[in-house]
Amino acid sequence: MKQKFDVITSICVPLPLENVDTDQIIPARFLKSTNKKGFGDNLFRDWRYNKDGSLKKDFVLNNPAYGGEILVAGKNFGCGSSREHAAWAIAGYGFRVVISSFFADIHKNNELNNFVLPVVVSEAFLAELFDSILENPSTMVKVDLPNQMVTNQATGHSEQFEINGYKKHCLMNGIDDIDYLLQNKDKIEEWERRNK
Repeated sequence: MKQKFDVITSICVPLPLENVDTDQIIPARFLKSTNKKGFGDNLFRDWRYNKDGSLKKDFVLNNPAYGGEILVAGKNFGCGSSREHAAWAIAGYGFRVVISSFFADIHKNNELNNFVLPVVVSEAFLAELFDSILENPSTMVKVDLPNQMVTNQATGHSEQFEINGYKKHCLMNGIDDIDYLLQNKDKIEEWERRNK
């Protein structure tokens, strides 16, 4: 069982850049591993570190003012190649939610499959979130999966978001596709017996 998803209230990391592709999320040179461990260390590697391994002080993940379990990203997040490693890196870093006005479809599904909730909001709401977070890094954002609602607690404004019903069930129960099938093994076997 994975960690169940219910309501998350957290400060955020703002990344107000559009068209962030999966090679920027996790560079191709880190794709040799098929084990998810350690990918969070290399999230946005080329943006976070200089070639000598020292931190780039102007990158948001290196700014101690920002943190938490929510990444707020610009439009068209996760475009480019379909590498699942990008979702591994986001989850491995500790993000449980990514908020954007648009996600590349494959990346969106990869996030869901790795227990990261992609929340699609309007461009106006996203702009308001960026304004609030950049003005005050202590701004809290509440993501309520049962009610499919995201709230900017600095302004009190909320917006509804959509999610596939099956994926919502999996996140809220801390199960993946295999767990779901195993939970329904008796029903599957009964159906097979009846339909020989």
